[in-house]
Amino acid sequence: MYVGLQIPSFKCPGGAAAIRSRLKEVVTRAEEAGFYSFWVMDHFYQIEGLFGETYTDPMMECYTTLGYLAGLTERAYLGVLVTGVIYRYPSILLKTVNTLDILSGGRAYFGIGAAWYEQEARGFGVPFPALAERFTLLEETLRLAKTLWASDQASFEGKHVVAPAITNNPRPLSQPHPRILVGGSGPKKTMRLVAQYADACNISERFGRERMQQTLDALKRHCESVGRDYATIEKTSLSTVHLAGGDTAAGVLERLRELAAMGFTHAIVNLPDLYELRSLEVFAREIIPAAAEL
Repeated sequence: MYVGLQIPSFKCPGGAAAIRSRLKEVVTRAEEAGFYSFWVMDHFYQIEGLFGETYTDPMMECYTTLGYLAGLTERAYLGVLVTGVIYRYPSILLKTVNTLDILSGGRAYFGIGAAWYEQEARGFGVPFPALAERFTLLEETLRLAKTLWASDQASFEGKHVVAPAITNNPRPLSQPHPRILVGGSGPKKTMRLVAQYADACNISERFGRERMQQTLDALKRHCESVGRDYATIEKTSLSTVHLAGGDTAAGVLERLRELAAMGFTHAIVNLPDLYELRSLEVFAREIIPAAAEL
């Protein structure tokens, strides 16, 4: 079982002037601790009640942040959990992912989803179409990614996405391309897109084991429908671990054992006390080495 680290909050001691140095300290120590991957959210507002007290809490743009993390690290994979498909024109988004992959030495994931934070989009003046249209845009973006990464130059025309001569130079270093991760747990649309286009999925632990299993079962059915080997899809999870708030290393390992038994191989966690760094030491000493044996 690999363990990844999500960094969803930039409200750290010292304010905005300290974010750069704090992030450097966190990711260098986390990479030394053995974390397999680092993830940030694609949000411009903070999520109230989950990672912040108010939507105006500090939030950083995701791909700029990952570019900074790429220069600070050497081994950990880097990704957005997940890119909102409405925020960037798809062809420019893929150029951004290519750039991250090259400058990180082939360590980029392409995490993407249909977007959900309507208040945020409206506040920033970004069009927020109906869910069906967002899913159509998501599927066309996935098709464009597959088309582009199969060649040096591609032409694509969909209902919402048109790219007459999109180039793939320089090509990403990841082979055959950056791993495509589709976020979400919808059994009908999202899991079909995972089965048809993705290399990985991400399912939140907050839904509970029963719903997580139902989501995996739906993915299996879609894989059978499209002729995809279910085992080729990386199953990742997302959860909060608060070691200063009642969680224990033993309890975390038990959760990881349960996830491994379900077929998950990559558990991504966020740590409410991340900037205090003590949790990273516990993960390095007690959790990550044991998780590697699962």
